[in-house]
Amino acid sequence: MLLVEDDDLMRRSFAVALERYGYELRVAADGLTGLELFREESFDLLILDVMLPGLDGIGLCRRVRESSLVPVLMMSARGDGLDVVAGLEAGADDYVVKPVDTYVLVARIRSLLRRATYAPAPVAEPAADDVPPPSGEGLLVFGDLAIDTGGLEVSVSGSPVALTPTELKLLLEFAAHPGIVLERHTLLRNVWEYGWDGDSRVVDLCVQRLRKKLGRDRIETVRGFGYKLRR
Repeated sequence: MLLVEDDDLMRRSFAVALERYGYELRVAADGLTGLELFREESFDLLILDVMLPGLDGIGLCRRVRESSLVPVLMMSARGDGLDVVAGLEAGADDYVVKPVDTYVLVARIRSLLRRATYAPAPVAEPAADDVPPPSGEGLLVFGDLAIDTGGLEVSVSGSPVALTPTELKLLLEFAAHPGIVLERHTLLRNVWEYGWDGDSRVVDLCVQRLRKKLGRDRIETVRGFGYKLRR
């Protein structure tokens, strides 16, 4: 795991706390050093502060997403709406606001790591009138969108689409309920594993990223309720 945090006291505090939970941690005090470590080593998860010298956390997240789907957790000192939106648009999977309780931080980390090793339960076969019949075992087809629920692979018009673990789990949640409206708080609970009311912007921004990759019309907004996957 890589932690990029410029505040010395906070960096040491997080490092001690996470190592107590058994996590192996590498740390960096600025964005450029963090980027160098990311390119040199393999990490299961990145924790990036938004405000970093040299290269800020949002810019670092964008650079990471150019070559990797590794889970990214952003930390914002202010909880500023623009910081949150920019971080999620850059490809972050989740965020926390500092000061953050260790238990909350560990819960978000565990949730992200579970998504990275996600193995979905078998999806019930849709009714004949719902979607075209699958062309192979574990394959769900929605128009030009094909989802291999066994191999966890997604393609559009036959071309593979790279999704982050969070994007993939969100898509699988929609695919398990085609044509059914899923409320934001339901998605926060089932995908992000929030046991409390979370920030629905996390859902909205992840849906936007999915639309860019799958086609804007694939996931429909139902105003006042949530989203649904078109059959």
